[in-house]
Amino acid sequence: MSSKLRTKDEIVALFADGQTIVVGGFANHGVPDALIDCVLDSGARHLTLLSNDTGDADLTIGRLVHAGRVDKVVASHIGMNTETVALVASGKIEVTLVPQGSLAERMRCGGAGLGGVLTKTGLGTVAEKGKTIVEVDGERWLLEPALRGDVGLVRARSADPIGNLTYRGTCRNFNPLVARAAAVTVVEADMLVELDEIEGDSVVTPGVYVDMILAK
Repeated sequence: MSSKLRTKDEIVALFADGQTIVVGGFANHGVPDALIDCVLDSGARHLTLLSNDTGDADLTIGRLVHAGRVDKVVASHIGMNTETVALVASGKIEVTLVPQGSLAERMRCGGAGLGGVLTKTGLGTVAEKGKTIVEVDGERWLLEPALRGDVGLVRARSADPIGNLTYRGTCRNFNPLVARAAAVTVVEADMLVELDEIEGDSVVTPGVYVDMILAK
């Protein structure tokens, strides 16, 4: 089995204008900051950002917004980031707000090869405008389509050479979902370990979902 460790230059080369980038982390915690550096170094612009939030102004995920790389955001909230809020208000960034549970489920569906999830969240409100309504056993549900991206940026606690991952604390909130919800998954790990150092029962994301790991 070949190692998935890659240099920073190899990872920088992944990014291109117009991509959808899926980023793990939650409110500035568990964010793959070194991989965000790679996006910035690539010069890629007009990105769609799919993440739980956009961090704070010019911090963690917010650095992509600050650098003017993002045209669209799909997130559960943006209120922490004053720059994102101002750009949305001025019409310079398009934002789609998704309830946090629905966001997680739509990403899970994207990683599982499913078309979407049925939910009652938003049913009977302005949130259902333009969306498909499905009736099951006499009840109405909103069909929320699956979410996937071109490149997923993941922060893990540990990674072995073939991409088996563990997580710690808030890193586990969205990173395991992101790992499965992208065509190419790239990992930044706090610790790079040998192949036999992660017990099978401790693996959260199997290496089959991981394409590249940032070498130290």
